[in-house]
Amino acid sequence: MTLGSRSSTTVTGVTDLLSDPRFELMPFESFEEQIEYLPEGAQIAITASPTKGLEATIVWAEKAAKQGYEVIPHIAARYVRDKAHLEEIAQRLTAVGITDIFVPGGDREEPVGEFDSAYALLSALDESEYSFEEVGITGYPEGHAFLDKQTLAETMEMKEPYATYIVTQLCYDPEAVLRWIETIRERGVELPVEVGIPGVMKYQRLLNISQKVGVGDSVRFLRKTTGVVGFVRQLVGSRGKYAPDTLVDGLAPQAADYGIRGIHIYTFNQVPDIESWRDERLLE
Repeated sequence: MTLGSRSSTTVTGVTDLLSDPRFELMPFESFEEQIEYLPEGAQIAITASPTKGLEATIVWAEKAAKQGYEVIPHIAARYVRDKAHLEEIAQRLTAVGITDIFVPGGDREEPVGEFDSAYALLSALDESEYSFEEVGITGYPEGHAFLDKQTLAETMEMKEPYATYIVTQLCYDPEAVLRWIETIRERGVELPVEVGIPGVMKYQRLLNISQKVGVGDSVRFLRKTTGVVGFVRQLVGSRGKYAPDTLVDGLAPQAADYGIRGIHIYTFNQVPDIESWRDERLLE
């Protein structure tokens, strides 16, 4: 789609979505370098890494919060040992002014302690002396590699009372996102949605990141999403570099009507490429 063929609604919607996105970063050594490319006070979601553990997430969250960023750490349930550990985490985060957390189940096959699901951790947190203004939970527009649709629906129903918003996993099809939102609305879920989109990704750089972290958190993440096939196809078609233009343009005209409050960019710690693309789109 060329600029001339984009409607004014699309252009306005793109501006709304890209003006203040949430940037997801992995808690690796490159973290400090990457945030230097972000706007002052940007929203930064920090993942929980299978290779680094939850402590790396908390440490980088503390550092970024002290630098004035709006930080949203991932408190993956399967990485938390017990209620005492959860209390310690909550205390450390609130001490640096963090008011927003995202609670996924976590990628570990076996939990390190007593929390085997996001619901279990959310329930425990609700009984804690600590609380957060915003709590995010996961959504899966294109399904989950290991859970069927009924199970996903049931778990969302259980988690919804503890949450204030939903962040979707990676998706490459705007129509799939909108259909999924229609489905959860029909089930009575009215939480605002932040749509998870891939950033600008160079295939070779993604491979380099994977090699640096051994098993490869980035590849692990892509494999657990059914959207990986679409990702590979689009990378091949774009000669090794992906940009989410079609996805953003497809969501933009419908964002307000569907309760999409923003986008969540999975950066895979490739912030400079993403920010160059975002700046170009905002100037259109």
